[in-house]
Order: sequence, then C-alpha cells, then structure tokens
Amino acid sequence: MSCQSKQTYVNKVSIGALLLENGEKLPNVEIAYERVGNPDGEVVVVCHALTGNHETVGSEADPGWWSSFIGPDLYIDTNRFQVITMNVIGGCNGSTGPLSINPSTGKAYGAGFPAVTIRDMVHSQYKALEILGINRARAIIGGSLGGMQVLEWGILYPHFAEILVPMAVTPYFTDYALAFNSIGRHAIISDPEWKNGNYPDGAKLKGLETARMVGLVTYRSQSLFNDRFNRERKNGENIEYQVDSYMKYQGEKFSRRFDANSYLVLLQAMDQFDIGYGRGGWEKALLKVEAHVCMFCFNGDLLYPPGLAKNTTDFLKGAKKQVNYIEVDTKFGHDGFLVEFEKWGQKVKNLLEKALCSKIVAIQK
Repeated sequence: MSCQSKQTYVNKVSIGALLLENGEKLPNVEIAYERVGNPDGEVVVVCHALTGNHETVGSEADPGWWSSFIGPDLYIDTNRFQVITMNVIGGCNGSTGPLSINPSTGKAYGAGFPAVTIRDMVHSQYKALEILGINRARAIIGGSLGGMQVLEWGILYPHFAEILVPMAVTPYFTDYALAFNSIGRHAIISDPEWKNGNYPDGAKLKGLETARMVGLVTYRSQSLFNDRFNRERKNGENIEYQVDSYMKYQGEKFSRRFDANSYLVLLQAMDQFDIGYGRGGWEKALLKVEAHVCMFCFNGDLLYPPGLAKNTTDFLKGAKKQVNYIEVDTKFGHDGFLVEFEKWGQKVKNLLEKALCSKIVAIQK
C-alpha cells in the first residue's frame, strides 16, 4: 500500500479465527483500520477509547476524533510517521462485533456475541499488524479504553514498541468507575425496547441515551459543567436548563451512531480490565514491560485518578524501567486527552522525535 502524509486509507483485514481469553473461538474475524502518513516512516499505533473508532484522522469532509493531533506537521507528524488505528473487536464500526453475521446462524450475533477482554483486543490487533507486514512500532498511544490497550500491549508484546504512551488510565479499573458502568448497563437492559438484546434495527433505546448521559458526567469535571452552563434556563421561564438540553441532545445523538450490544460488550471489557489479573498483581505484571513508558494523566479525572497513575510510574521507576509521568492541568477531566493539545501535545511530539533522532544518529555512526 502506498500513501502520502495527507491521504488516509480505511480498509479491513481478515485475521481468521481468534481464540478468546474465555476459551471460545471467534471465527472469521475482521479488523477495520485507518492507515495514514509516510509509507516509509516508522509506525505509530493508536488505540481508541470506548465510543471512538479507527478514524482518528478521517477526511477533510469528515475529520476524525484526533485530526487536530495527528497530521502533517502536527504533534504526531504524518510527514515522518505512518499511523495505524484499528477498531476494537466487539465494536460497531467495521471490526467483528455484535452487528457482524454469525456464520453458524446466518444472522447478526446481537446479544449472543461472546465476551471479549482488552487482552483479546490486543491479540487481534497484533495479528492484524502481522498480516499488514508490521512487526515493530515506534510507539503505541491511546487514552481510556485505548490506554488499557497500550498497557496490555507492553505486557503481552514487550518488544513490539519502543515507546508506550498510556493516557487517562490506571493499571486496573477502579470500583468507583465500575459503579458508573453498572448504572449505564442497568439503564440499557431495563429499557422495554431492549428485548434481551434482540431489538430491531432503528430501535430508539432510551436506556442507551441514559447510559451515555451517565458517562458524560464522568468524562468532564464539575467546574467545567458549572462554568459552561451556569444554571442558564432554556426558553425563558420554562423549568428546563441548558444542561438538560445538552444532555438529551448528546444522548440522542449517541444512540443513533452506536450499537447498544456493542456498548455492553465494551463496558464489560473495561470492567474486567486489571493488568495484574492472573499475573500475581499489577506490580508484577509491569515487570514484563520493556518499552519506555510515558504516562499522561489529567486533573479531575474521576475514572482514572492521577494518584494511582503516579503510583504506577513510581513503581516502574523503582524497577529501573524507562518512565515519565506527566500530569496535565485541565478542567476537562478524563476527556483531557481529546482536547487542549497545546497543553501536552508537544511533549508527545518531543518524545517521538527525540527517539527518531537518536535512531538516525545511531545509523550514521
């Protein structure tokens, strides 16, 4: 495949059957991906968050979710690097998931799609990259659910990437975060239109809208909500506030673009996330990491507390691993990795390009 720094390619790769962590075998797995940038440049793998997808750059008409961060002369410079993002298995944007056809029934998996874990996602991505002819990356980067994948990449395939950039994540999903997922899950399965996951195409699931609203409250800080809406009423004296309108709009918009069964599959994968599970604890698991880790956390992140992220990097430092810890001052809380690139993007750029320059010097010598 040939590409230029300003062009984006979206495609799918078939990886065959995938043996899941629970022992089930998922047949005929496809991984949707976006590939953009310098075809001769070193690879940066991007891992997306819960409701994201593989279209980080997108197109001029439909920009991707990180299009202000990745591109020619941006923080991840596609003149230098080629960037690959893959839609996770279990998602609803092209990779095998609940909307895919189950070959044994000829119908969509729906609620019958098997449970997948973050480790399953990483194994599937590794197989996809192998088929694409990629066996080494300069860096792997991602936030939230994407950050979970980054940490697992470092443990499952410790020599694949030189740099790991986990953002807005901790080594395990906390009980506080689990509680919010529990509310969202309950809202979906309690919806009369849910029908045990056998809802028809086009069904308007109010439960999914509510689940999205619950998530939004956790993604940003209290001060951001208060400053943005300032108790402003909508339509004069009617007892409805602008924040009401905003939450309803976001819930409805989300329910039109995301599949409820996929949402539940991904919530469960997040709930199960614990790099220490089956490995003797998270500290022992981190000893497997060989890459340089640069962990970013964001003030006001309710779901992934900076203190726990700092403990993670302190442990890595004590274990004589290469590690940096960067805490970003922001009102955006957990969503900090999606905005305000001017506050932290240059640090990523410096990290990637310093490593690149070091390699060039080594080659010249």
